[in-house]
Amino acid sequence: MSAHTRSADPAFDASILDVLRSGIRVTRGNPRLALRGLHLLRDQQRAARRRDGNEGLGVHVPPFVIFSVTGACNLTCAGCYAHILHRAARPEMSDERVSTFFREARDLGVSVMLLAGGEPLLRRSVLAEAAATQEILFLLFTNGSLLDDALIRALRGMHNVVPVLSVEGGAEETDARRGAGAYEHVTAAMAELQAHRIVFGTSTTLTHANFATAMGEEFVRDLTGRGCRLFYYINYVPVEPGTDDLQLTADQVAEQDHRLASYRRTMPALFIAFPRDELAFGGCLAAGKGFLHINAYGDVQPCPFSPFSDSNLLEVSFREALASPFFRAIRAEEVTLDETDGRCALWKRQEWVKGLVARP
Repeated sequence: MSAHTRSADPAFDASILDVLRSGIRVTRGNPRLALRGLHLLRDQQRAARRRDGNEGLGVHVPPFVIFSVTGACNLTCAGCYAHILHRAARPEMSDERVSTFFREARDLGVSVMLLAGGEPLLRRSVLAEAAATQEILFLLFTNGSLLDDALIRALRGMHNVVPVLSVEGGAEETDARRGAGAYEHVTAAMAELQAHRIVFGTSTTLTHANFATAMGEEFVRDLTGRGCRLFYYINYVPVEPGTDDLQLTADQVAEQDHRLASYRRTMPALFIAFPRDELAFGGCLAAGKGFLHINAYGDVQPCPFSPFSDSNLLEVSFREALASPFFRAIRAEEVTLDETDGRCALWKRQEWVKGLVARP
């Protein structure tokens, strides 16, 4: 298979548009939000055309980018992949370079960018740059503790930024992972966002321990009642040694599929699951096949759970980084990146990935 083959991309591109159309449906009753959704849909259709044009020029552009804007955080969550895999004693990308990167991504045709950390609200200047790049839809993944009144008011005018709040289930599950009072802070933030009629989502790391609560109907109904319109489920990856037992069991993986199918039919919200949703596109979409990851220091990596790189945005343009020999090798190798067990394919094949990045 050629390194430029887009075997999964047409379907993945179409799925992004379908999600946006669904988003417009779940915001019925709010004309301002519906109009905002229509503008975003138009922008994403244009982005898809830009990607197609660049593909014809030999530049493979993924529709989705994960950008960890800072390694700093005001919480110390148990088993945090960002703290364990991505914090480093190096300068983070400057605001100027971030601004340039956002423009590069827009011009190349990136549709959606997930802003993560650390805690991205510790770099509010990046949020301002995101709001100014209106052609990209930004998902702001935050623990919610820094969402003060001024920022919530500002978010009303950021039509391309959707806050996504971290919650691990109820108070017991959330506080156990994120610290005492975390659930109270995040639900207070939800109340303020709902009062200001700001669409928001939630992000939940699914483990063997919190699965029953976090995938339960009571939890989903409670959050939709609080105004949540996007549920983002991430299966736990054991980045912390000795935590393999926190991964989902085979029975839980099967039950997750059943519940997601049910909720997508019956609940007024969108449901996105990693890595489960990648299966519809033939498996792992990392290394630019459908998405990639950029850490706070500019390293361009296959995904957040595969912290290897052969290019850095402090040294090359985003266009040049997309031509990474490392990424091309991952996409071209005839290796099955199976995720049917609900576990990250590149994490399971770390030694293989290390061997690819070490090639001369």
